[in-house]
Amino acid sequence: MPKLYIVPTPIGNLDDITLRAVKVLREVDFILAEDTRTTSFLLRHLGIENKLHSHHKFNEHATVGMVAEAIAAGRDAALVSDAGTPGISDPGFLLVRTCVEAGIEVETLPGATAFVPALVQSGFPCDRFCFEGFLPQKKGRLKQLQALADEPRTMVFYESPYRVVRCLEQLAEVFGAERAVSVSRELTKKFEQTVRGSIAEVLEYFRQNAPRGEFVIVVAGKPKAGRADREETEE
Repeated sequence: MPKLYIVPTPIGNLDDITLRAVKVLREVDFILAEDTRTTSFLLRHLGIENKLHSHHKFNEHATVGMVAEAIAAGRDAALVSDAGTPGISDPGFLLVRTCVEAGIEVETLPGATAFVPALVQSGFPCDRFCFEGFLPQKKGRLKQLQALADEPRTMVFYESPYRVVRCLEQLAEVFGAERAVSVSRELTKKFEQTVRGSIAEVLEYFRQNAPRGEFVIVVAGKPKAGRADREETEE
């Protein structure tokens, strides 16, 4: 039975791809790529020759139907993003939903995604967490943060290096400058780094050191009120 495979790709270190992912990419009839240039580089590294088709946020609404029809007709397909797991802050949701609604089997392979290592190495509780991905670039950005002001779970955000300082400033404004934060960049790459401390401390660090690379910002949830605070509130 033909199916759609969701295939995670390395977020930096190309050796992080799984043996199973390599096998699937070799055997499918065609590969859907967020950026064919990026995926071509990965496929050359793996010694894989296959037909690539572009599938990104600007064309996915127009192409999901045709892709689903091709799979239903008997052709296996793999969906990859530039890095990490498709559908996690990357194109993929619409295609998966279309295939599911059409009765096409979807199989998702485990593999690389940026937020998991950043979350685990933050030192914050990760048994329950809140993944927020990329905040809106402009409209609604502060409103979304304000809605999380009382969130008790650890929160995870993706951010561009061009907006890291501004993001930390807004986090300080909404959550308080003393809230603990862990900021990881360039995960799995040569210059991987994690900076931990209060939002104020980490903000000052990145004001002094220009942000470079891809960022994951992990923010501690709102601390539970202490006994003294509860008694004061009750009074």
